[in-house]
Amino acid sequence: MEVNALTWIITIAVIAGFFIFDFYSHVRTPHAPSMKESGFWTLFYVLLSVAFGVFLWVTWGEPGDPHAHGMEFFSGYVTEKALSVDNLFVFALIMGSFKVPPKYQQKVLLIGIALSLVFRGLFIAMGAAIIEAWSDVFYLFGLFLLIIAAKTVLDEARDVPETDPNDMKIIKFIRKVIPVSEGYESDKLTLRRAGRIMLTPLAVCLVAIGLTDVMFALDSIPAIYGITQEPYIVFTTNALSLLGLRQMYFLLGGLLERLVYLPYGLGVILAFIGVKMVLHALHENNLPFINGGEGIHGAPDISTSASLLVIVSVLVITVVASLIKSRNAVVERPERHVLEDARPEKPAHED
Repeated sequence: MEVNALTWIITIAVIAGFFIFDFYSHVRTPHAPSMKESGFWTLFYVLLSVAFGVFLWVTWGEPGDPHAHGMEFFSGYVTEKALSVDNLFVFALIMGSFKVPPKYQQKVLLIGIALSLVFRGLFIAMGAAIIEAWSDVFYLFGLFLLIIAAKTVLDEARDVPETDPNDMKIIKFIRKVIPVSEGYESDKLTLRRAGRIMLTPLAVCLVAIGLTDVMFALDSIPAIYGITQEPYIVFTTNALSLLGLRQMYFLLGGLLERLVYLPYGLGVILAFIGVKMVLHALHENNLPFINGGEGIHGAPDISTSASLLVIVSVLVITVVASLIKSRNAVVERPERHVLEDARPEKPAHED
């Protein structure tokens, strides 16, 4: 397989086609999707991703390892999917904060996810350019992931509450400079009242989700570059992990609040990838104050297959442990409920 300009064009066109299909077939008419609908399309996109990974496994390898890039894809996809599921917690908080009725949530999610992919594409391109120009950037990527991993675990251990989107400075700024309507008008993002254009709360919610997705990309992109340095795999793992995320949001529903140990598992995975990046940087070292600017070839090298095994094992242990705990105790996390009755008289942060 050759990744040339035509390959990129076809891939981007197909991904865009799925988003357009998703909009016209499911989102254009406001409704809260059923479990059957959400389950079917979640499974469809997972199987689509698996099929693509098998295609890479068969057609794209390296001398001595014909399945190298297929293995990288599966490792990256599992990591990105796990990080995406964690994002759903925050999406639920944002939806609750803005009291978005369930039937309008699909539109916000789909547009927000599509915008997220655009921003991630830019980050991926910048990351590839930086790596090409300065291979020692893996030291920074690795240390950054280790810091994020520590923060993720410590915040969860201390039960640090998520930031209320209404407290975000840019959201406050938008409300000051642009008129925002009091309530929702179907799933419209803008309204014209008294000769002037106003945003609806749905549009402000969309901005909050888009900005949150950009922040998530700051740990997501370095994490996938710790598994593969192929920009094409980095992009497709991100794109395919985001496809179907809207349906998964509705499918998981109350299950999200039961995954109490997921943040710890993600912290372990991010730390593991951070260590792997630092070890990779030691092999390619050019910094004069480390080993005289020479690579440390005796440093341990973590293979892609080992990475996949560790990532999957941590996720399985995390999920199983969470479900066992949830059977013995009711986990109180109302701010992470995905589907709630939209009762205007009861703000979400008071639940």
